[in-house]
Amino acid sequence: MADPVEYPLVPGFDRFFAPEDDEAHLAAGGVLLLGELRCVSCHAAPATWQDRMPARAKLSLGGVGSRLSADDIWLFARSPQHRKKGTTMPGLFSGAERDDTALEAITQYLSSLKEPVKKYPEGDVERGRKLYHTIGCVACHEPAKIEDYRPAEAPPDVAVEQPGLPSVPVLFADRYDRDALVAFLLDPLKVRRDGRMPSTQMTEQEAADVAAYLQINREPLNAQERAALKIKAPGVDEGRKAFERMNCIACHEVPQAGPAMGSTASKPLISLQADQGCLSAQKLAGVPDYGLNDFQVRALKLALAKLKAEAVPAPLTAAAKCDAFFTRMNCYACHEFAGKGGLEEPRAQYFTVNDATVHSLGELGRLPPKLDAAGRKLTQAWFEKLLWGEDGGVRPYMTGRMPRFGEANAAPIIPLMSEACAAQKEVKIDTSGLAKHHRAELGRVLMGVGQGGMGCVSCHGLKDRKALGVAMINLTHTVQRIRPEYFKELLLNPQATQLGTLMPPLFMGRKKADLEVEEIWTYLKEIDGSRLPEGLLQTGDYELKPEQEKRPVVFRTFLEGAGMAAVAVGFPQRIHVAFDALETRWALVWRGRFVDAMTTWEERAMTPAKPLGEKVRALSGHMPLAKLASASDAWPEAFGGAAGYVLKGYRLDKDGVPVFLYEVNGLSVEDVMRPDAGGNFLTRTVKVNAEPGGGEVTRGWMFLGLGPGAKPAPLVWKNGVAVIEEEVRP
Repeated sequence: MADPVEYPLVPGFDRFFAPEDDEAHLAAGGVLLLGELRCVSCHAAPATWQDRMPARAKLSLGGVGSRLSADDIWLFARSPQHRKKGTTMPGLFSGAERDDTALEAITQYLSSLKEPVKKYPEGDVERGRKLYHTIGCVACHEPAKIEDYRPAEAPPDVAVEQPGLPSVPVLFADRYDRDALVAFLLDPLKVRRDGRMPSTQMTEQEAADVAAYLQINREPLNAQERAALKIKAPGVDEGRKAFERMNCIACHEVPQAGPAMGSTASKPLISLQADQGCLSAQKLAGVPDYGLNDFQVRALKLALAKLKAEAVPAPLTAAAKCDAFFTRMNCYACHEFAGKGGLEEPRAQYFTVNDATVHSLGELGRLPPKLDAAGRKLTQAWFEKLLWGEDGGVRPYMTGRMPRFGEANAAPIIPLMSEACAAQKEVKIDTSGLAKHHRAELGRVLMGVGQGGMGCVSCHGLKDRKALGVAMINLTHTVQRIRPEYFKELLLNPQATQLGTLMPPLFMGRKKADLEVEEIWTYLKEIDGSRLPEGLLQTGDYELKPEQEKRPVVFRTFLEGAGMAAVAVGFPQRIHVAFDALETRWALVWRGRFVDAMTTWEERAMTPAKPLGEKVRALSGHMPLAKLASASDAWPEAFGGAAGYVLKGYRLDKDGVPVFLYEVNGLSVEDVMRPDAGGNFLTRTVKVNAEPGGGEVTRGWMFLGLGPGAKPAPLVWKNGVAVIEEEVRP
């Protein structure tokens, strides 16, 4: 096991910079240190350089008195590197001339910052040991001695070694209050807001287990030197003033603090002398002492010289900005991008699988994926799920977990990745669902193992069904997760699109490959309203149950009362509606059970399906919009195309609710139904957009709602847009 380092550990610097590197490269490493050591919190960087060393969010000390004892706070503040080797926290009390009274005052102040701490379940050391070594902690932090831990699930061909690599220190975990440590593990971003310690989505029991493991060697602490000083407690208010006077608030956030002195009281970076202050060989009380090693000092001096020599640095490409972000946030600890980073051996040995059959996939089955194409692969919504939201993981067979970094920290990387990972050649795919070959059933057949199938379900599961063979990514949320252009690019040429993939080039040489990809996309888009492919289908799979799916089910079928091109929409609240795509109008509403898809899926004649629920009500047989001279004029009786309506398909909103799109005589319309939380009624929202400058187009238009006895009402326009809402009940 590697000994703790004797200098402030910055993972990206330690891993990617070495003393033998050329000076230009080392200067870039120094720029990284200027940001990661928070030098820019006190010394303002030139405006032209700030994007290369962004200021880190302050570390919150709210409640620190509930996490650590007064002796722990005193010992750490007096000599951070001695108490927690590898920390980036500088000391301010170096040398014999240190102000012990100020140190005691600050200790008293910080000890007073308390918050209620919830009581958590008791933890289990062995469970915590396993979690710590398998969910991803060891990508950044040090594993146990190999004689103390060997991954039980490690495949036979993986030789278990002791890493011996510099690791982000966890030496303070044994000093935390036990329940406060659990709370920290559950939500580290509450304290470390800069995201360098992300959340690993633990349950309370898991966090309690990991805390038990981290505190296995916990011992009582008694700061005898502090007691020997016999300094009279100066009081909390004096401690707060000392905390602000020493500019601790440049890096730390505390309740009701005054403004940080920052760059208003400190020299800007370009005015610093490379042999003075923090970089001076002489350590003075009140001057931050990081415990820098000679290599770090050299890199910092080169960086300062570079800032002075280059007033305006060369602009960074999107790929270079991604690289800088991944280096700062230590994403490279797990992921590879453009040939850089990825799990270091032998840390990778601890990343294993929950399903023994996945061992046959090798590293693809147990290690985090490469990021080379991620920017053009994932949708904005799925990036948000992965980086700071919930339920973004699609590889449950891996023990490693994708951490959450917080929106403020992670949001800037999404557009950069989209730009850096853009396809060299534009890929076009029609996802409208309007083309003749856009039939979900055709895509279903292609995915299955029966006649005409390509066997996708041999490796990929859908909904709650596992793949027939080795489990790969479940495809249920493909449309929400993957950009359609990437989907097509991957299927047509998997090896070139995703280096190292085991996905075979199934579409190579197929004359209708472009159309077949769109058929599969259509099926996955309508998966909630479609039966499973051959191989996954079981008896009793015909009734569609939105309440089980916990999201809307969109089902295109022949539906009694809604015509031969009905789009039935079932909601988990057990209230449902159907849209007649031929006549471009809402046709039915009902509650209770949704529909049985057997006749649609199994009968060649396709007998119209029937709503299974109760209180089925046919909605008013008219079109919603018409142009009249006055409200007393007769409403037109024509429907659909005869009334000038052109259906443009539908799109799914973020909740999976279809928004129907149609045009009528210069107007562009969005028409959607959404249930209230209790499923008592549906709210219909119709948004009408006129052509720019189309004042004449907007005149005379009226809307006729779906309620009994509805009367025409003139549209109310605002900046060329009219929005109507109405309640619709069975």
